[in-house]
Amino acid sequence: MSHLLKKRKLDKNVQENLYFDSYSDVTIHEEMIADHVRTNTYRTAILRSSDSIRGRVVLDVGAGTGVLSMFCVQAGAKKVYAVEACSIAEQAVKIVKQNQMDDRIEVIRGTVETIDLPVEGVDVIVSEWMGYALLHESMLNSVLYARDKWLKPGGLMLPSKAELYISPINDLVVEDRLNFWCTVKDQYGIDMSPMSEFAKKCIMNNDIAINLVTVEDVLSHPSRLAELDLHTVTPEQVASVRGTFSCECFGSAAVNALCIWFTVSFPGDDKPLVLSTSPFKPETHWKQAVLYLDSPRDVMQDTKVVGEIHMYPSEESARHICIHVECAIGEHKKQSKTFSIPDGYSEAQQ
Repeated sequence: MSHLLKKRKLDKNVQENLYFDSYSDVTIHEEMIADHVRTNTYRTAILRSSDSIRGRVVLDVGAGTGVLSMFCVQAGAKKVYAVEACSIAEQAVKIVKQNQMDDRIEVIRGTVETIDLPVEGVDVIVSEWMGYALLHESMLNSVLYARDKWLKPGGLMLPSKAELYISPINDLVVEDRLNFWCTVKDQYGIDMSPMSEFAKKCIMNNDIAINLVTVEDVLSHPSRLAELDLHTVTPEQVASVRGTFSCECFGSAAVNALCIWFTVSFPGDDKPLVLSTSPFKPETHWKQAVLYLDSPRDVMQDTKVVGEIHMYPSEESARHICIHVECAIGEHKKQSKTFSIPDGYSEAQQ
């Protein structure tokens, strides 16, 4: 094996260790449990699926503190295998015992790709695998591995579907930051307008910004980019998610960014239960993914914003996503730009 290949393998191991280590701290688990939209939607979905869970065997992929596993016991699960790769598994064992569920929940330390289950198959797979923009640092590939190896025919996936959406936005905060440098002269008698172009390069860069987008900033109805059926989607399809979009603007404004968010759906008798990270819905810890365009464009009522999106893993880390955008606004020339989430972003949020 060449030195370069060894280095790449080491880098991958380091990246995996950093990823799992980030889940060993209390902060990220506090943030997830405190996210009422996330936690309550999962609890509601699991309890609503009690007819499919009662007396059955469940696999919880990336169990963390074990909260989803315990929801499954509340729904009547006979046995839950809670698989968790990082050291938070030690806390999950204590929490499970504290709630007197250790006779039905077995916490297994390791990744689903490396552990063995004491059963040949499971009836249900539950996992909260979603990352920023759905796929950044997500565990979806591990969920699909578990599905293909252990889920019985006709088994239940929770959630069962994921969808990506996009809309053009006018980020007023960014506009104010860029205009700030032109106001300094009026306050202090110093013309700092040359900073405006530098500020634009720093702020409207190639980073995927994870921000809360207000409803007032959204300039159109959402356009659906992609749909993933968790029962059938393959790792190869997840590694290259493509979609087209077409939006018509509500009124006069300047489009300076695109906003991406996701939903996941849980099956139901009447209609699915949806966990949404839309700016039109209550806030979640996922917020929204914002892609700043190099050249903002003025739009009017019914101006079309059309384009294509390609989401794929970064060459540096398979867990990190890149988003390539081709976008045309009205009659203006098409813009092309590739975005990624900067290294260390997840750690910086803790």
